[in-house]
Amino acid sequence: MSATRVKFSDEDFLEGLKNGDHGALSALYKKFYPVVLKLIINNSGTEDEAKDVYQEAVIVLYENARKEGFELNCQMQTYIYSVARRLWLKQLRSNGRTLLYKEEETGLADVTEDVAVHLEKEEHIRKMNNSLSALGEPCATLIKDFYMHKMSMEAISDKFGYTNPENAKTQKYKCLQRLKKYFFHAKVNEEQER
Repeated sequence: MSATRVKFSDEDFLEGLKNGDHGALSALYKKFYPVVLKLIINNSGTEDEAKDVYQEAVIVLYENARKEGFELNCQMQTYIYSVARRLWLKQLRSNGRTLLYKEEETGLADVTEDVAVHLEKEEHIRKMNNSLSALGEPCATLIKDFYMHKMSMEAISDKFGYTNPENAKTQKYKCLQRLKKYFFHAKVNEEQER
C-alpha cells in the first residue's frame, strides 16, 4: 500500500479488488478482520478458524466484485460480516456444533438480503445477554431455565426451593420486569450516545 493512501472507502476497496490492487486487499484484511474475529470467537470458534472464514469471505467478495454489473447494496463491513456469518453457520452445522441461537440458513446467492434484520437480531441478543448479566442471580438462571431450557414452573420451584410453583411464577414475573428495565435502559443509553 502506498504511503499516501492510508484510508480506503468502500468504493476504493471495490475498485481495488476489480483491478487487483494489493494495497486495497491488504487494507481490506486489516480493516474488517476484527469484526469477523469477534463473531467467530463469540460463537464457539478459534482465531485460526476466524482467519479461514475471513479469507473465504474476502474471496467471495473478490469474485463478486470482478463480476460485470456487481453493485454493493450495503456497507462493505456489513457485506463481509454477513458472508462470514453464513460461512461460519454452515461450518458449525457441518461439524455438528451450533450457535447460542438458532436460525435457518439461506444460500450465499444474495448475501445483502435481510442483512439489516440479521444484524438487528444479533444486536438484540447482545443487549439481552448484557441485560441478563446485569440482572444477577437467581433471576438470570431462573429466566434462562424457563425460556431457554424450557423447564416447568414445578421444576424451577424445586430447584430454587420455592414453596410452590405459584411463588416461582411470581418470582419469574418480578425477574422479567427487572430484565425489561435493564434491557430498555441499555437501549436508551445507546441511543443517547449516538
